[in-house]
Amino acid sequence: MFLRAGILSLALLLASRLLGLARESVQAAAFGATGLGDVAVLMLSLPDWLAGVLASGGLAYVLLPAWARQGAGQVAASQRRAAHGLLLAGCVGAALLAALHSLAVRALAGGLPGELLPAAEAALLWSAAALPLALLASLWATRLQFERDFVGLYGANLVVNLLVIAALVEVAWLAGGAAEAAVHVLGAGLLAAMAARLLWLAWRQRPFAGVPQQADGSTLPRAPVWFWAVASAGLPLALPFVARSLASQQGPGALATFNYGWKLAELPLLLAVQLVATLALGPIAQALGRAASRDEAALTIRRGFALAWVLACASAAGLAVAAPALAQLLFGWGRMQGAALQQVADWGRIAAWGLLPQALTAIALTILASQARMRAAVAAYAVALVLLLAYGPRDGAALMVWLNVLFTGICVVTLAAVGEGLRLWLPWRALAVAGAALLAVHAILALAGAPTHLVWQFVAGGLAALLVLAASWWGSADLRAALRR
Repeated sequence: MFLRAGILSLALLLASRLLGLARESVQAAAFGATGLGDVAVLMLSLPDWLAGVLASGGLAYVLLPAWARQGAGQVAASQRRAAHGLLLAGCVGAALLAALHSLAVRALAGGLPGELLPAAEAALLWSAAALPLALLASLWATRLQFERDFVGLYGANLVVNLLVIAALVEVAWLAGGAAEAAVHVLGAGLLAAMAARLLWLAWRQRPFAGVPQQADGSTLPRAPVWFWAVASAGLPLALPFVARSLASQQGPGALATFNYGWKLAELPLLLAVQLVATLALGPIAQALGRAASRDEAALTIRRGFALAWVLACASAAGLAVAAPALAQLLFGWGRMQGAALQQVADWGRIAAWGLLPQALTAIALTILASQARMRAAVAAYAVALVLLLAYGPRDGAALMVWLNVLFTGICVVTLAAVGEGLRLWLPWRALAVAGAALLAVHAILALAGAPTHLVWQFVAGGLAALLVLAASWWGSADLRAALRR
């Protein structure tokens, strides 16, 4: 039963992420790397990004443990109170975004030419209207996560992406239309997608929606708990978003190009590194919580580190070789320009190096979260955000490098925060072997160069990733043990 549920959840998660990538691909085909493409990326991503920063992760961190201690009636009552608070916050946030939409456009997409500013301001108004719906969807998705309704949870993302893709296809047919007309078509599609997601989430809540509310014992956690939860979940999402906004200063199309370059590295980050961290949370928390031997806890944690690191190295090796082919497959359609596509590939290759520190950070955060010691990590992300705002360059390639430097600093801080036992917990052989295999791939590339034909690039990229995996399997007992579990 548990294996079947795990496979179903993974399949739905994969389908959700792949459909999201298809949405980005249709978006690139419809607009290319243009100023209007920047406007579309900003409008379609802003509501869910704000909901993610302000609510989604924080709701899971706070409400899931609280609901685990409450009865069904108390859960219903606390959910209703949270919904009222989120709708109020969403309406206030929407009003502020609408009132300050001109300033927001200049801050978030400063490279837009003057003739596109009215369209961009109209796009921000559509995003503002969608914000309350996105916040409420975050709460209802958290309830489905609590009820372990993974079909409902991941199916909601499928609903949104399908309707947004339909709106993008409609805009693509309006090739000669005005920019503001395209924005209004997309805005209407965005609102329809948000409303459809809420209907889907409401329908999936039917089995427990009629439970009588019980106010006694259903109080929500206090403000400090919310603050640390929101900061822990939201700050990691802020770094790439802020970097994308800084890249927009480079000129029209730079925001979209940076966004697509980041997507090349984001998919393996979500589906490999962060998935490993999520699956490792339970075993690591149990190993640290039991009165078990130090060696038993060290084995569990070391295997988590080994698997996340090796997958990150394999993904980085594959992207080093196949980034141009992958960029062409995902974004090389319709109105995407050849020069911008090359930038997407180049920037994606740079972003791939950031997978390595993020792999170690993901497991370190899992250890810290299981021990309720997240303050050092929050501080590290906050300092990184300040440094990005203060010293971040405006060139997309340099921004990717700067992000990698910041991710490395966050990794060092979180590993230091783990503190005692880290020498036993780090899989030194796996780190060395996978890292050496990745460097060998880059050495071969420097000497022989990458294949020019796209098909052979995919083949060579797959072989590069397999080289890292095979070398790590041969050289690391921790990896072999992790994959047998």
